[in-house]
Amino acid sequence: MKTLGILALSILFIFFSCKKDSFITSPNANVIITADTLKFDTVFVTAGSITQSFKILNQNNQKLLLSSVKLMGGSGSTYKINVDGAVGPQVNNLEIEANDSLYVFVQVNINQNASNLPFIVRDSIQISYNGNNINVQLEAWGKNAHFFLNKEVSADETWNNDLPYVILGNLHVQANHTLTINQGCHIYVHANAPIVVDGTMQINGLKDTFSRVYFSGDRLDDPYKDFPASWPGIFFNTGSKDNVFNFTVIENSYQSIAAQDPSSDANPKVTLNECVIDNSYDAGIISVNSSIKATNCLISNCGKNIYLEGGGNYQFIHCTAASYSNNFILHKDPVLAVSNYVNVNNVPVAADLNALFRNCIFWGDNGSVNDEVVVAKSGSTIFNVNFDYNLWKVQTVPVNITSAQIINNQDPQFDSINTIRNYYNFRLKAASPAIKAGANAGVSIDLDSLPRPASLPDLGCFEKH
Repeated sequence: MKTLGILALSILFIFFSCKKDSFITSPNANVIITADTLKFDTVFVTAGSITQSFKILNQNNQKLLLSSVKLMGGSGSTYKINVDGAVGPQVNNLEIEANDSLYVFVQVNINQNASNLPFIVRDSIQISYNGNNINVQLEAWGKNAHFFLNKEVSADETWNNDLPYVILGNLHVQANHTLTINQGCHIYVHANAPIVVDGTMQINGLKDTFSRVYFSGDRLDDPYKDFPASWPGIFFNTGSKDNVFNFTVIENSYQSIAAQDPSSDANPKVTLNECVIDNSYDAGIISVNSSIKATNCLISNCGKNIYLEGGGNYQFIHCTAASYSNNFILHKDPVLAVSNYVNVNNVPVAADLNALFRNCIFWGDNGSVNDEVVVAKSGSTIFNVNFDYNLWKVQTVPVNITSAQIINNQDPQFDSINTIRNYYNFRLKAASPAIKAGANAGVSIDLDSLPRPASLPDLGCFEKH
């Protein structure tokens, strides 16, 4: 009896082993395809895209034979497929083990089109097995652009809003030359492409959303379009001068504005009027012994919002610097740090510092920062740091400063903050203590280009209307 039992178990084992090694041929085989459509957000022509994928799952206890996985547009398609290492446009006789799966990888590279508007490119992938044909739709939006690889601006140059501008490699504005960027331009910068300015940049954005000038990374697909450090940033070297940014949005960089050394003339090295700097991984504005004037600017959710060291000359009027810990950046550094020195071989080297902060808001939350404004001094150089009519979040008030009319540790009551949805509206609620708390600074509009009163304006970059 024991021998018969062992024999029966052996027969069952052989039966099920053979069954697992055989192919299921029923048209009702349990097969799951994890996507019915793959969508590629705006892809710049000739620049390619990310690779997307889906899986084909064989949920049967027998092997499955796919007679083909075929790109319906064939070899002339904008799309390319790779099925578990086998390159398309058609791959035949693919075996999927019982209760196993395989990947289908898809990439798109869109050819140039005469239109300057986004255009849609479609195709499909047909998966055939056991007499069944199942299609996965492919959809991509393409956009033409001006492409610059290691671009040198070696003469005065003007960019207009006819097509977007894609920067690959780097963009260098040479000394004694000016790059003018007019209203409505969108500049998309690759991950390895710093913008380096030895000359001058003049940005002529206007107040309406579509008329502003935008700088961002060139990955427009989810989730990458919202990642900080998507591109290096804009760097103003020693000889750069007279840079002016009007109604400009700079987002998702590593360091959005980085300025080094004083201007070579009496004007600020960088002037920022009605600008938004958002989601910079390391710093929104970083300056080493340079000169910056910012009016009606929002610097939000950066690793370090404003970081001024080594002295310099600065004016920040009606600006909002605010950060909240979120899925991308942990708020662990103050939104404003000011010092008159840098450490060289662990020795502080100081320079003259003149800084004025008037009618501003410095606030952070949902992080580990108690003092959102930090000021440090070393040596005996000129040190004039003035905070005049501001709201800040500070437990230890900075020393060696001049201050007047400070609202301390009162929530500015921004309109809407939702870190889960990554939604931030830094306009003021009606009950905000920042309303009518400012002094006349000669600023007649706000970041929205709405009027400001001469008397008792609101603090920060937005006026409550």
